[in-house]
Amino acid sequence: MGIHRIGLIVPSSNVTVETEMPALLARHPVSRFSFHSTRMRMHTVSPEQLAAMNAQRERCVLEIADASPDAILYACLVAVMVGGPGEHQRVEAAVAEQLAAGGSDARIRSSAGALVEALRAMDAKRIAIVTPYLRPLAELVVAYLESEGFTVADWRALEVADNAEVGCIPGERVLDAARSLDLGDVDALVISACVQMPSLDLVEAAEVEFGVPVLSAATAGAYSLLRSLNLSVAIPGAGSLLRADLESVPA
Repeated sequence: MGIHRIGLIVPSSNVTVETEMPALLARHPVSRFSFHSTRMRMHTVSPEQLAAMNAQRERCVLEIADASPDAILYACLVAVMVGGPGEHQRVEAAVAEQLAAGGSDARIRSSAGALVEALRAMDAKRIAIVTPYLRPLAELVVAYLESEGFTVADWRALEVADNAEVGCIPGERVLDAARSLDLGDVDALVISACVQMPSLDLVEAAEVEFGVPVLSAATAGAYSLLRSLNLSVAIPGAGSLLRADLESVPA
């Protein structure tokens, strides 16, 4: 069986996607993956820097296409969601068109679209989320998810603007924020609505502690990439989103 090439388009200050995505997909019981990145300059998570970062998208798509990836993840959730309702569909369509014009048939997914896809796959209607963003950006994330038909029953913003600092947020701080949420009637908890805020080690433990399905931008991204490649979404130790068909996967 060949190796599936995964392209990652990430903010220049992001160090978490290239840590958590390989760690997640390395657990796949059947398939093997390689990872290839290109970067968009961004340090402060602000509307101005997010807009400047998004303006670099076409260059990054050209660069990552040279590696002939099978699938690409546009890995900055808030950069897409600040564009308003439906932006993940517009971004993914624009990237797919650019790839096709260059002769690439790579599948394209965004972290924003992956989170929406994963929540729908879980049949989640009422959700709670933890974000690292400043409150105005967190409010845009909440509004985006609600525009996709979800009810955000409760949410927390850790108010960290420096993207490098977001990558260093301790897991206990994230869990404390989750513990302060009202989870009484939610269908799912998004413990990290950001691909830069580390969460991989929290998902399974949080499911046990809170008694609700837990996912993150990272596990949603892995789910969407696997689905795009028509591969099993079985990943042990990564929460119920990636547990669905573990028993059906051959050893």
